[in-house]
Amino acid sequence: MNDKTKTNHTMSRRGFLGSVAAVAATSVVTPSIVSCSTQSVQTVNNTLLTTDGKPNSKFNGVQIGASTYGFLREANGLEEVLKACIDANLSSIELRHDLESGLPGAPVRPEIPTGNSMSPAAIAAMFGGNAPASMDRGRGQQRELTDEEKAAQAKYEEDIKAFRNDPATMDKWADVRKRFNDAGISIHELKWTAGDSDEKLDYTCEVAKVLGAGGFSVELSEEAAKRYGAIAKRNGVYAIFHNHGQYANMTVDEIQAWLDYSPANMLEFDMGHYFGFGYENSTKLTINQFIDRFHDRIFNIHIKDKTSSTNEFASNQNQVWGQGETPLREMLQHIRDNYPNIYCDIEFEYRAPAWSNSIKETAKCVRYAREALI
Repeated sequence: MNDKTKTNHTMSRRGFLGSVAAVAATSVVTPSIVSCSTQSVQTVNNTLLTTDGKPNSKFNGVQIGASTYGFLREANGLEEVLKACIDANLSSIELRHDLESGLPGAPVRPEIPTGNSMSPAAIAAMFGGNAPASMDRGRGQQRELTDEEKAAQAKYEEDIKAFRNDPATMDKWADVRKRFNDAGISIHELKWTAGDSDEKLDYTCEVAKVLGAGGFSVELSEEAAKRYGAIAKRNGVYAIFHNHGQYANMTVDEIQAWLDYSPANMLEFDMGHYFGFGYENSTKLTINQFIDRFHDRIFNIHIKDKTSSTNEFASNQNQVWGQGETPLREMLQHIRDNYPNIYCDIEFEYRAPAWSNSIKETAKCVRYAREALI
């Protein structure tokens, strides 16, 4: 693929932003230029650090990033998340932490005990406001909240609404972006929502733009594709849909139909889940064939190593990179050679050895990706 073709591909995949987001603030960084500008020279040499000592994880044109979800055990709060990204040698990230609660002046969410081992606030933070149904089981049998708890919850909702409506709040989000950018790290995607109402999703879109992200990510469903795509389009960002096992039961035409609900609909293609849940009886496309088919609607790819759906000993199991059956190298090289504008994000999910942690293991994944790409 020549340079002209790559440019046309980028514009066709992201062109709607030019017409829809004309009123967006000048602070917005559109997806096609979201990578940190300090890396323009250093990427030629594919080094792990820039000349001024900042992390570089862009190799032969492919931006390797990571979902900060992988750092939940080791890092929470702005300073810890930022340090984790630096230590993992990341120059661009999918932000999947609830940093709003740490903004200056943000109200504190009341901790109300539930039937789950984690509070609703913690679950919402972990899954970007979109916890899977498996984490929500048993909530229908929760005890009735006390009058004091109801009052505390109502007070919080009132306070957080006022906080979000305060124009100064976006300046606080802009400071978050500045802190990451100053460290050499771009935020290309936000995997967090303020809630599910139209008002809260509009706020989420504004946060994404202020952070320099191309859009916000949620779990894929037909209902989500219909609703979130329209909201994202109205706000000039992307609604980016992540998959678990959905594609094991969908045809190519069905996936395309969901995308067609809005030009703002994009895919966060989790190639590990796609491989682990299986595609033999659904799309019948290999990972690279799926990318070829939907490349102009794929915003980013979650990369991980797994056993296959047909493994007779342990199917669909997370593995240390290079020890599973997922064609990681082949996929990374396919992106490098054909679609380098697609972000590739490490989603750390295998169990770290006792002598390591998620941050160290993510750094190893960055080096694995670099070796595959150079």
